[in-house]
Formats: sequence, C-alpha cells, structure tokens
Amino acid sequence: MNQLNFNHLYYFWQICKSGSVAAAAEVLSLTPQTISGQIKALEERLQGKLFRRQGRGLVPTELGQLVFRYADRMFMLGQEMLDIVNYRKEFHLLLDVGVADALSKQLVSKVLETAVVAEEKIHLRCFESTHEMLLEQLSQHKLDMIISDCSIDPTQQEGLFSVKLGECMVSFWSTQPLSDSPFPACLETRPLLIPGRRSMLGRKILNWITTQGLQVEILAEFDDAALMKAFGARQKAIFVAPALEMGEREGVYEVGRLDAVSEEYHILFAERMIQHPAVQRLCHADFSGLFPRQSTDEKKPA
Repeated sequence: MNQLNFNHLYYFWQICKSGSVAAAAEVLSLTPQTISGQIKALEERLQGKLFRRQGRGLVPTELGQLVFRYADRMFMLGQEMLDIVNYRKEFHLLLDVGVADALSKQLVSKVLETAVVAEEKIHLRCFESTHEMLLEQLSQHKLDMIISDCSIDPTQQEGLFSVKLGECMVSFWSTQPLSDSPFPACLETRPLLIPGRRSMLGRKILNWITTQGLQVEILAEFDDAALMKAFGARQKAIFVAPALEMGEREGVYEVGRLDAVSEEYHILFAERMIQHPAVQRLCHADFSGLFPRQSTDEKKPA
C-alpha cells in the first residue's frame, strides 16, 4: 500500500479550517492551483470526493468530515509536541496565560506571583478576554493556561484539566454613603453596575437579585472588572467587587456583603502543561491565605 502524503493531508486540513482554497493558499503561501492539484491527488489516493461547494465556499463531504477528524487530531498533537519541545529548549520558560476579564486583577496578580519565582527564568505573557474566547485558544494550543471564574468538565473537554484555587465573597460598594435603608433594599436607591451576564459571577448576581425580589436599576454590565469600578466611582453608582480587594480602600463604602454568592478562581490547562514547573506550583500551592473560602475537596493532578 502506498504511504499517505501528509503534505496533501495538511493542505486539506487547512482548507477545512479556512473555508476555501483561496484562504488556505494565503495561509500556506502557495497558489490556489497548486493546492487544488494536491487535493485532487489526495482524493485519488482516498478514492472519494473530499469537498462539495456551498455558496462560494467549500464544505467537507461525509468522507471529508471523517478525514478531517483524524487530520485535526494528528496536527494538533504535532503542535502539542512542538510546544513541549520548545518550552524545554528555551532559556526562559515561556508561559502564555489567559485571564478572564471579569476577574479582579489584584487577586489574579497575587495568583501569578506564585507561578513566578526568582530562581527560575520564566517569561510570562498575559492576555485578557472572555472565558469562552480563552477556552477556544487553549484548545487550539495558543495558550498554556487560563485563570477563570469557570471550571471545565474534563469528560467534555478532552485533554484539558481544571483546578479550583479558591473562592472569595463579593460585596456591593459605593464611593458615597447610602441612606439608612437596610440591605438589600438600599440597592433600589442607586443605579447598579454588575459583571456581564456572560461571566459566572454576573449570572449569580442576577439570580440573587431575582430571588430577593428587588426592583433595581441596572445601569450597565461590564466584562472588565477594573472598568466597572472606575465607572462606578464617577457615576456615584453601586458596583460589585470582591470583599478581599476593596476592604482596605479609603473612600469606598461597603453597602452589603453577599454570603450566598462568591467569585471562584480556577486554573485551566492542557495535559501537555501538567509538568510545567509554574503550573505545578499553582496546582499544589496553598491559597487559603488569599481565598479564605478555599475548597479543599477538589482533586489536583499529580
């Protein structure tokens, strides 16, 4: 049996990911005619059509979908191998970390301090986005680790792991004292700023407001926690923030604390990163000082 030409398979994989021969040709720095010829050779080798036209683009046939599933695993594993080899060869250990924008930057920075130690030369690169976008980049091996307020189900995300670092209580805050109305009724006296409902904390807050039967005015939702606090100070609005972060700030008043709602902190990483020294430190660190409500019943990878 003739061996499969993996260059042909790689061109096919790129077309599936790009959606057209022209787009794949641009990525590969080849002419569309060259790629089309290689795909024809692959189809002859596999004895079937791999694509059909849909509008101006191409979509894989049933055979194409089968081939793509195998090709995708092959080339993603190849990229994973290169990642492992490269970070071991680097003079500085590279660590690309995605941070969910809804999280407190002050608390995240303290988590990252655990990952970086003086005796190891680690080159840390941090990126900020939504949990969904970061998870997609992690799955594509564009990130090494994520710090997020959401965990993952490893049975649904093959090759990915999550470890809960801890959780902290959240409070409502204001830069001006409120009236003598009791909490939580006083939340109806000022506009509210809350985390975006795409975040886990935002959904928890909205659910809590509903269960309390409050008629509040939600002025805005923010994916970025730092922007929410800055906007709240200028608008004289009530905003949400972790109690640990705001407790020692002057000129900020705690309106009320939510004992039933907490913000969770998780690290998510691919299997290839389990032995990375920075990930090892985070997985086995004691964060009880940072997160007093830390959960200790979650199993951590060895």
